[in-house]
Amino acid sequence: MTRLSEAYRDARVELIDDTSRYVIMSDCHRGDGSKSDEFLKNKNSFTAAMDYYWRNGFTYVEAGDGDELWEHEYKHIIRANRAVWEQLLHFHHAGRHIRMWGNHDIVLGDPKFVRDHLWSAKDPSTGVVEPFFDGLEPVEAVVFRHKETGQDILLVHGHQGDLPNDQAWKFSRFMMRAFWRYAHAFGFHSPTSPVANSDKRHKVERNYVKWIRQNQMALICGHTHRERFPRENAMPYFNSGSCVYPSHITALEITGGTIALVRWRVDPNEDALLQVTRRVVAGPEPLSKFDLRLP
Repeated sequence: MTRLSEAYRDARVELIDDTSRYVIMSDCHRGDGSKSDEFLKNKNSFTAAMDYYWRNGFTYVEAGDGDELWEHEYKHIIRANRAVWEQLLHFHHAGRHIRMWGNHDIVLGDPKFVRDHLWSAKDPSTGVVEPFFDGLEPVEAVVFRHKETGQDILLVHGHQGDLPNDQAWKFSRFMMRAFWRYAHAFGFHSPTSPVANSDKRHKVERNYVKWIRQNQMALICGHTHRERFPRENAMPYFNSGSCVYPSHITALEITGGTIALVRWRVDPNEDALLQVTRRVVAGPEPLSKFDLRLP
């Protein structure tokens, strides 16, 4: 509860109106292209989605755990994801890219680490160090603040206050690198993760809802890998899901003063040819519907 409030206090404020267009994704967990790389199976869906969002004027918000830095070194992640970087660099250079950190890429909270590893990088084909995400300044939290109504919506990764993934993240990273990364290749997950532990996931989500009720503010998270869109009369807790499902990726879209949950996956068309498709899973609903200050 305290950590969420701290994140809100220090958050980057994004002023929005009914013409704003944002897409929020989290938990890509981009890896090194090996057997343990969970992002690999959905890379085509992700790149197709990024092409759509670029062409349609969206700002891309990556809400934590974009890169799997508990298991892999950045040089290997960079080498394995050249097509992804080409797309994301378009957003970055156009000022349409917001990078946040989660527990698996929490080191992005260190400006020196970001300068050393992301402002420039070695080109995998030439070996020459070149500008990469130069000037990138990741943040822990974002507040979407509506210019006209003053409504605030807090976006965090969602690990805040989750002891093994927040305060004790260094120990959890050590265990991942020493043991769980090898078990991961065979489908096992660390028991500290809310992804594999349903009791832990529900506890984390109950804390989210408690914070929403106390602060009268909608909350968007990732972290649990379980997409959420509030039902009628429920507390406004949203979850962007992840990019590591067996067959699809999910995202939240804020556009035209509304919010929607969408899914991207590979489907056959009427000619039995495979194509990446976008489907709206929930919404769109007006953002004002989730303003708890209104009677």
